[in-house]
Amino acid sequence: MTATTHSEAVLPDGPSSPRLVQALSLATSRRGTMRRLRDRYGSAFTIDSLVLGRMVLLADPAEVRELFQAGPEVVDAPPDNNLGYALGPGSLFVLTGEEHRRQRKLLTPPFHGRRLRAHESVIEQETERETASWPEGKAFPVLPATMRISLNVILRAVFGVEGAELDELRALLPPMLKLGAFLAAMPAARVDLRGHGPGARFKRYRQRYDAIIDRLISRAAADPRLDDRDDVLAALVQSRYDDGSAMRHSEIADQLLTLLAAGHENTARTLAWAVERIRRHPDLLRRLVAEVDAGGSELRDATIMEVQRVRPVVDMTARQVRAETLRIGRWTLPRGTIVAACITLLHEDEKHFPRPDVFDPDRFVGRRNEFSWIPFGGGARRCIGAAFAAMEMSVVLRTLLRDFTLVPTTDPGERFPDSGIVVTPAKGGLTVVHRRR
Repeated sequence: MTATTHSEAVLPDGPSSPRLVQALSLATSRRGTMRRLRDRYGSAFTIDSLVLGRMVLLADPAEVRELFQAGPEVVDAPPDNNLGYALGPGSLFVLTGEEHRRQRKLLTPPFHGRRLRAHESVIEQETERETASWPEGKAFPVLPATMRISLNVILRAVFGVEGAELDELRALLPPMLKLGAFLAAMPAARVDLRGHGPGARFKRYRQRYDAIIDRLISRAAADPRLDDRDDVLAALVQSRYDDGSAMRHSEIADQLLTLLAAGHENTARTLAWAVERIRRHPDLLRRLVAEVDAGGSELRDATIMEVQRVRPVVDMTARQVRAETLRIGRWTLPRGTIVAACITLLHEDEKHFPRPDVFDPDRFVGRRNEFSWIPFGGGARRCIGAAFAAMEMSVVLRTLLRDFTLVPTTDPGERFPDSGIVVTPAKGGLTVVHRRR
C-alpha cells in the first residue's frame, strides 16, 4: 500500500446498472448481491451506493491488510454526521485523524490488562442473575436474555455503579439508543415540533443522560478510592492528554455512550448465534461441556471465533481515501473513494477456510488471527472493546454450559437474514435447557 500523487485511477470492475437499481439490490439481498458480484468480478469490485456513492469492496486478505495498515492521513473513516447526532460529536465513531488518535489512546487502557480481567466476576454474576429464572424443558429465545446480560455487564463495567443511577441508565438507554439509531438512519424525522416528535423526545433522553453522567463524573472525581476502581468511567476521569489536560465532561459522556452502543447488542447477537449453532452440533456440545468441567477454554474460544466467522453480525467495515490517490494491491483509488473490507466474503473464502459452509470450530484451535477473519474490523479503527467482548462471550458461554444442559435439536438452522446491516437469528436463538443438578 502506498499513497501516490497524480496517478491515473484504476478501479475494479463492477455493475453498470443505475445507482437506484444497485441500492435496491443491496437493500433486498445484501449478502446475496455481494456474493453474486464476487462470483462475477472476483475478489474486488466497484458499486454505486445510494448513500456513500462509489464504493470499492475488497475480499482479498492481502489487500485488506494493506487497507488496515494505511495511516489516517491516507485512509480514515467516512464522514458520518448522522452518528454524531446519535452518539455525540465527540464519539470515537465520528472523530478522525489526530483527534481520533488522542481519544483512542485514553480509551484503550480500560480494556486491557488488570482492568479487563477484573470484570470477569461481574460477567458471571450477571449471567447467573439472568438465568436464575430460565424455564426448564420449554423452548424460548435466548436473545432477549443475552441482551439483558450484555447491557448490565457493560453498564457495570463502564460506570462501576449500582443502585439508583444504574437502574435509571438501565431504563433510559435501550429506548434512547433505539431512537438514536432510527434518527441517524432517517434524518428527516428529527424535526422538533414545539417539544413533540421523535427529535424532541431524543433531546429529552440526551438531557437526562448528560445529567446522570455529570453526577457520576463529579462523584468519581471526589472518590478517595478512585485509584482502586476498575471501571471505564474511573479511568477516563483520571486520564490525561499528552498536554496534561483532562477530558471534558461532554467528551466523557460521548465516549461512554459510544461504548454502551457498541459493546452491548453485537455481543448479545453473537451469543444468541452461538447457542443456535451449538445446539445443532451435539458432538461439539458434549466436548464443550467436558472442557468446561475440566476447567479449559481453548475449544470454547475457538467455537466463538467460528460463530463470528459464519454469522458475523456486521458484514463490512469502510474507510475513505484521504490522500490524493491510494495504491492498494492492483488498484489506484482517487481521493474520496469509499473502500470497504467485506467481512462476509472474507469469512467464506474457501482458500482460507476449507469447506466454508461447514461449522467447524476446530479450524480455529491453535490458529492465529489473520486478515481473513475480521469480525472486529482492523487497523486504527478496530473495535476498541474487542478483547472485552471476546472475554465476555467466553465467560457467559462457560457459565451457561456449567449450569445448564442445552438440549440438542435437529431443527433446521434459524434463518440468516440476507438484508440489513446487522444479522440476528430469525427466532432469537431458540433453546431448550435443563438445569444441571
